Amino acid sequence: MSSAIELRVTDTHHDLVIQRPAGGVSLQGRIRIPGDKSISHRALMLGALAQGETIIRGLLLGEDPRSTAECFRAMGAEISELNTEEVRVKGIGLGNLIEPVDVLNAGNSGTTLRLMLGILASHPDRFFTVTGDSSLRSRPMSRVVKPLQQMGAQIWGRKQNSLAPLAIQGQALKPIHYHSPIASAQVKSCILLAGLMTDGQTTVTEPALSRDHSERMLRAFGADLTVDPETNSVTVTGQAKLTGQTVIVPGDISSAAFWLVAGAIVPDSDLTIENVGINPTRTGVLEILERMGADITIENSREVAGEPVADLRVRHSKLKACEISGNVIPRLIDEIPILAVAAVFAEGTTIVKDAEELRVKESDRITVMATQLNQMGASVRELPDGMEITGGTALKGTEVDSHTDHRIAMSLAIAALNAAGTTTIHRAEAAAISYPDFTATLQQAIAR
Repeated sequence: MSSAIELRVTDTHHDLVIQRPAGGVSLQGRIRIPGDKSISHRALMLGALAQGETIIRGLLLGEDPRSTAECFRAMGAEISELNTEEVRVKGIGLGNLIEPVDVLNAGNSGTTLRLMLGILASHPDRFFTVTGDSSLRSRPMSRVVKPLQQMGAQIWGRKQNSLAPLAIQGQALKPIHYHSPIASAQVKSCILLAGLMTDGQTTVTEPALSRDHSERMLRAFGADLTVDPETNSVTVTGQAKLTGQTVIVPGDISSAAFWLVAGAIVPDSDLTIENVGINPTRTGVLEILERMGADITIENSREVAGEPVADLRVRHSKLKACEISGNVIPRLIDEIPILAVAAVFAEGTTIVKDAEELRVKESDRITVMATQLNQMGASVRELPDGMEITGGTALKGTEVDSHTDHRIAMSLAIAALNAAGTTTIHRAEAAAISYPDFTATLQQAIAR
């Protein structure tokens, strides 16, 4: 049955070809997913800024963490070869990054660039330049540049300092209380990281709770940090001393989301996804799938290095439409493309609102998901801040394109499992950004 999935490699790109046989497919077995991308980035960064050695187990081997590692190696941190077993980071201490001799390249990683800006801007008397690939150079950076400028940062870039390449002249920053107009872990983390070097307390208040991996890890490394859940505020006290730690990275729930939806929509499926991080600031996807009627069981709950972890079992079930909007959006923003696939196979009309952030991700995920799913026969209508998806229309195999967006590539592959005939996903190599083994795992999960 695995021959129904084939990766065709050309000189310029990869095509993922999925051919569903007339009798359909089912997904069975146990799956180990890659390490959490958000936690992998932060472990590398804080390890580089800490005194002593940090050991990271379960690191994501995607291209984005590789970009983070390369940037911090260029600024003096010693980081061993990346692998999933054990990565050793010899930190150089907060404030001791060296001025790099070349441009720092964040690749496709918005997390690398946005979080790193807070670190670079707060290193006085050093000059940095940062860039990324064509996708990252088109993504807005003003959301972190403006608050950093309020702290006294000197940052220059294209389009009124809003687009990379960016140049940073490090300064002694002053603490601020920033009221963020959006709930964004990247914005919050950038300002908190900048606040580590200030003389005083830096506070970020959000309109809703965003993922809290930075807060958990900063505390673990020794930062003085307080959280006020009633006001969605986080405060860090500057002049911190960070000490190297052992970090065990749980599986990424954003990667698990593809299998949760696949197990729910593909008939006769029964999948268990092992070692998934279920941090409550990230479990919006579980809440929505359960509201849609998905059969998901949380098993073997435990805590690993300060992060809640569990195994998730999903079985095929009949899904029903729901509305996805409001405060849950920051907790599942990366999972909306695959939730759109779930909605295609749900009874009724699913509305996604308050998700305009999707338009400035690796692609315009609202437009791209709507156009690609409609090409397959779905009924998806774009909204300014989301989508209206009418479920129940049969999908047919056709040619679609990832638009070099990893979450689009994998979402379309899951949709193709329930599409009649053959689906070809162009530029499927984008999946390697966060999930290098996605295709191999999909082949293994398909059962006769």
